[in-house]
Amino acid sequence: MQNGAWHSVCAIAEIAAGAMMAVEIGDLQIAIYNVGGEFFATDNVCSHEYALLTDGLLEDDMVECPLHGACFDVKTGKAQCEPAEIDLRVYPTRLSGNRVEICVAD
Repeated sequence: MQNGAWHSVCAIAEIAAGAMMAVEIGDLQIAIYNVGGEFFATDNVCSHEYALLTDGLLEDDMVECPLHGACFDVKTGKAQCEPAEIDLRVYPTRLSGNRVEICVAD
């Protein structure tokens, strides 16, 4: 498990299956994704050029950047196509009661 602090960021019901939400924890911009009832979190800023991924399209477990169409696997953060070549940072998630929590490294 990653060393860090867990942050409660939203209610489970706030993110429908197949949807995503932007949150900020300190200076970090993070995207939370609900993929079939499982929650994942990555950086919300595309690694190719500044654009918020939550302004893009989520299809299954892939998010497409709205600026140039770069795609990332939301489970692993792996860049799937050009123009992105750098993977996204991923954050551990967990459910606590009716809340989604994200772990951010110290």
